[in-house]
Amino acid sequence: MSDSIAHRDAQPKTEGSKKVIYAAIIANLGIAAAKFVVAAITGSAAMLAEGIHSAVDTGNELLLLVGERAAARPPDKRHPFGYGKALYFWALIVAMSVFALGGGLSIHHGIVALRHPEPLQDPLWNYVVLAVSVLFEGYSWNVSRKALNRRRKPGTSLWQTMRASKDASVFTVFIEDSAALIGLAIAGLGIFLGQLFDNPYFDPAASVLVGLLLVGAAFTLARETGGLLVGESIGTDATARLRKIFEDDPDILDVARVLTMQLGPDEVLLTAAVRFRREMRIGEVEAAIDRLERAVAAAYPSIRHVYFESGALRSALG
Repeated sequence: MSDSIAHRDAQPKTEGSKKVIYAAIIANLGIAAAKFVVAAITGSAAMLAEGIHSAVDTGNELLLLVGERAAARPPDKRHPFGYGKALYFWALIVAMSVFALGGGLSIHHGIVALRHPEPLQDPLWNYVVLAVSVLFEGYSWNVSRKALNRRRKPGTSLWQTMRASKDASVFTVFIEDSAALIGLAIAGLGIFLGQLFDNPYFDPAASVLVGLLLVGAAFTLARETGGLLVGESIGTDATARLRKIFEDDPDILDVARVLTMQLGPDEVLLTAAVRFRREMRIGEVEAAIDRLERAVAAAYPSIRHVYFESGALRSALG
């Protein structure tokens, strides 16, 4: 489509991402074991659904680590722009896992338990594990929240920051932990209402609700990671600001288009179709390109590849 006359490379950053993942693994591994033990003792369908949820989340964090490792591979001949999008692929696999294993199994088990409900036995242990789970999940959620807040713009909500985030590891853990905390509240409420009204249907109904919650979380994850995987831009506001940088340069007569594509959490490709002043010499064009590269890098350090379309060069030298 275009000839490259400017190119800037650097390795993608993963600072903070692995810390978020490790925190989630530690929390979910311990919680899953405790939930399964208590579910076996008390017969709680909601607690079993929560155990499945935590076990799936643990496996998902391991998949994210695989994605982080794959994304860190340097560019080669087959992948000249690197492997940054590998993280988005594995995050999409995580979304499918949450949907099928987390949501599907929880809903299935809840429906089976609704057909043949059994009274809870000694629900006190359920409350103990739920309370401990809230502490662990809350810790993991807070780690991911802090990672998101480091990129949070003034006046934006945490949800908006998550939607704008390009770091799949961070926003995946954040969504999973948010769903986990809500799921714990639903499970606790189901157990409590079942005990309060001596009704065995509340507990399996909570299991179904936890499953539906996980399905919703899976769709949210799939939407966010899918957009990045197929080539999402860095955003309309950022693109407009980049366009303004080119338009304000004295050697640029016209800006036809500015296109961006996210290649990884901290790596962006930028192509620009601009028209330079026709009387410029090759040395002047090179100086203008160098000046524009520096301006782009100052505004958005994540833009590591800058290309000008060949037509822009011909217009300057024709």
